[in-house]
Amino acid sequence: MAAPVDPATRKKVLRVIFISLLLDLLSFTFILPLFPKLLEFYRNLEAPISSTDEPRTLLAHILQYLNAYKASFARPIDSRYDVVLLGGALGSLFSLLQALASPIIGILSDRYGRRTALLTSMVGNILSVLLWVCATDFRTFLLSRVVGGLSEGNVQLAIAMATDVSDEKQRGATMALVGICFSISFTFGPALGAWLSTISTVVANPFATAAGFSLFLIVTETIYLYLYLPETLPSKVASAEATKTSAPAPTKPTPPSDPPIQRTNSHFLLNLTHLTFILFFSGMEFSLPFMTYDLFGYTSSRNGRLLGYMGLISSLLQGTLTRRLPPLLSIRIGLISCLCALFLLARISSIPGLYAAATLLAITTATVVTGLNALSSFESGTGERGRKLGGLRSWGQLGRGLGPLLFTSVYWWAGRERAYTVGAMGVLGVCMLGFFGLKSPGRGKGGL
Repeated sequence: MAAPVDPATRKKVLRVIFISLLLDLLSFTFILPLFPKLLEFYRNLEAPISSTDEPRTLLAHILQYLNAYKASFARPIDSRYDVVLLGGALGSLFSLLQALASPIIGILSDRYGRRTALLTSMVGNILSVLLWVCATDFRTFLLSRVVGGLSEGNVQLAIAMATDVSDEKQRGATMALVGICFSISFTFGPALGAWLSTISTVVANPFATAAGFSLFLIVTETIYLYLYLPETLPSKVASAEATKTSAPAPTKPTPPSDPPIQRTNSHFLLNLTHLTFILFFSGMEFSLPFMTYDLFGYTSSRNGRLLGYMGLISSLLQGTLTRRLPPLLSIRIGLISCLCALFLLARISSIPGLYAAATLLAITTATVVTGLNALSSFESGTGERGRKLGGLRSWGQLGRGLGPLLFTSVYWWAGRERAYTVGAMGVLGVCMLGFFGLKSPGRGKGGL
């Protein structure tokens, strides 16, 4: 059986994970509120609406195809939605690339160590943000998103490392730590990115200041990881300790690194639950700012306050309630909250109703994915943890890649009420998996 990690080492690793993940996610969220203006800048530069010439740039060709897609819904082509569709397409591309890369990054971390895999991933992240700094045309910006999608492995590796240094009793609180990083970052990162975008230092790229500060955070994170992050993969740690000692080789066979795992949930069921939940949740999440604009005339700043409110509630829940809940109970609470929120969003007509739905969505954000990560870690041995957690994230990113395009298509075709009702029906199906398919990690014990 693997030796337990001493408290001092665990505390150090969790501190490094928290600080580095916070820097990474703050950098990641800078671009989120900038997408509409950023893509509008490239459109005006390379594919102006008034132009009647044949498409010559990559962006002009992409917009031509998106207009054909819009026309297929037999609705008037409105140039206001060019940026919406383009942003959705880029978000889907990023997530689908992550779906491809996540299992590979997980396998490499199981083979060569978490530290090596993470530092290699950081090189790709630095290149991605550097390309954004230099993106005076759409091709370069698109390349930066492709590189970022293929190299972003920080979240799954942070979860794997946190699992490496936590026993079963500590697992829920450890997963909540990652969730807290998400909540804090999504509360403050978008607002900081929006403010930095008002400081124009490069005429050819008006978003270079935000991109430059994002690059600064990523480089700082990489240096910090290089200096302070120890290896956490148990087999690598054991090999390093064996190399340091001068004791003779043991005469008895080395015991296995893991106790036998009595699996209570198949990884396929966990992955399927993650995929279907993210499919509907991400579609709703992506459409929410456009729904508030259409229904209440919300500006970017008012949408920012709404998202900040959700992030604040989510972070408070992660730091207090979620970390103490059993993973399966956390998942079930989040799914019920999501179901109620979607039914409410299909029918709201007032600001208080909107904030009631936002509160329910904040509960969902604080619970479901954290619980799924914890359940998956319980079903993974030390030698397969990176691969299994990478697979879970891959299925989720597949849902995040497909969800926005599918959901917004229903939104434009059938309207808000039907779109959110369809989403609620989908989440009801996920609830069936959560309540009748998944079980508490047993190791022979009774489930919840």
